[in-house]
Amino acid sequence: MGNGQWIEVGNGVFQRRYDPLDVSIGLVLGPTGAVVIDTRNNPAEALAIIEDVAEGFSLPIMAAINTHAHYDHSFGNQVFKAEGIPIYGHHLIARHYANYEKPHLDKVKNHPGTEPDKSWQEVVLTPPTVPVQAPTTIGPGGREIELLPLAPGHTDTDLAVRIPDAGIWFLGDIVEESGPPMFGSGAHPLGWPLVLESLLERIGESDAIIPGHGTPVDRAFVVRQQQQLELLADELSAAHAQEIPAGKVRFSAGLLQIWPAQFLREAVQDVYAQLGTSTRS
Repeated sequence: MGNGQWIEVGNGVFQRRYDPLDVSIGLVLGPTGAVVIDTRNNPAEALAIIEDVAEGFSLPIMAAINTHAHYDHSFGNQVFKAEGIPIYGHHLIARHYANYEKPHLDKVKNHPGTEPDKSWQEVVLTPPTVPVQAPTTIGPGGREIELLPLAPGHTDTDLAVRIPDAGIWFLGDIVEESGPPMFGSGAHPLGWPLVLESLLERIGESDAIIPGHGTPVDRAFVVRQQQQLELLADELSAAHAQEIPAGKVRFSAGLLQIWPAQFLREAVQDVYAQLGTSTRS
């Protein structure tokens, strides 16, 4: 499902799933304005969000929020900034851009044929204009929204977005529904299950969670995904403790039922690099 309509997932809170990549965009309506959650993959896609909000609702966009730094969630930032719309996001996004997104962007701009599906020639990396370093409550549209910077998990820039009066969470790719959680580009597989464990202390039984890709899920789904990531972290920690070279790590049948082997290899690379261990086979 992509390029669908705005679906109300809670009182005055909407999700719209856009192609490419079936990325979830959130919209929170308040008495004086709307807040957009994530900005998509390039300026044209960001402009489509603004146009779709204008077509569907009679409220101005008062702010945008990035759930994390990855390109499909934040490369549209420049359009919102040009419109004078403040952008909230994790305070480490600028650093993450320099380490991960900029090299990728430069490669595609210089050699478009390497990834012809990327329309990035007009992208100008634009970090959030309002960096968030600690739990913060904002209300730019007249409605309370909580922003919770998370410890490193999917990235080191993950930001949980909670709309308390609706019982809705937007968690970006810290929770995945349309496919298994993905690694690489700054993922922290050992810390990821701990992040979900801490979030589960706050997520209520009746709350709805909007993942970065896919349909809304409930608390039980997050519990299962936390357990899967914990299994992965346990296996990789054990492999590292046994000094098994990265290229020779073998995965249990349980992990291979959840993730393709290629995904698991990326997780190994992340873990071994972060533990300062050679990744040679």
